[in-house]
Amino acid sequence: MSNKDDLETFDKYERELRKAEKKVAGEIDPGARAVVVAICVLLAMVSLILPHAGDATGLDVLMMSDKAHAEHIKLPSEVFVYLLVIFGIGFSTLALVTRRWVLAWIALAGTAVDAVAGMLAIWTRNTVGVDETTTPSSAGAGLLLGWAVSIVLVFHWARVVWNRNTYQLALEQERRAEAANREAFGMSLQRPVAPSDKAAKAKRAQSAGDDKTGDDKTGDDETGD
Repeated sequence: MSNKDDLETFDKYERELRKAEKKVAGEIDPGARAVVVAICVLLAMVSLILPHAGDATGLDVLMMSDKAHAEHIKLPSEVFVYLLVIFGIGFSTLALVTRRWVLAWIALAGTAVDAVAGMLAIWTRNTVGVDETTTPSSAGAGLLLGWAVSIVLVFHWARVVWNRNTYQLALEQERRAEAANREAFGMSLQRPVAPSDKAAKAKRAQSAGDDKTGDDKTGDDETGD
């Protein structure tokens, strides 16, 4: 009866462990980093209303308004602003609200590309084009702020995703240890039960008594002869 109870306990523990592992597999726990990411999302929004280059703001670049054309906005600036809105603001907000691991990964990948695009956008604002004769206006506060925000987001999303993977590996290791313990327990149930010390002593005493009786009988037979 005790063995049956132990097996039921092991089964219940395994089911709970599988349920916890499945839940952790799809979620993240940003902890205090959630506050940093939320501030970065807010700053990314602010960067869109600040000057991106000259008189053109980030919103002008996003919509490619007349101000953006007047400032000769290049493709890297357009890509940077679009990626900042989609990944730096959109997917980062979704990942924080839903705490889904896949959304955090998408936010990490998108902001990483956005950081590279931001570097190229700043470079184009300080480089004269092949067919241009006038020096373009330098990078504005909005462009610099948005680039800094994208770099910070890459760092924090990478740490959040890495911490989640470390916790899942620890959970899988605990599950493997539990499975090994269960297997050892099952093997112990299959082994034959060794006789107790008392039974072994009684058997040895009976064997010794039988030997003594045989010796006495042999002695009586020799006396009779």
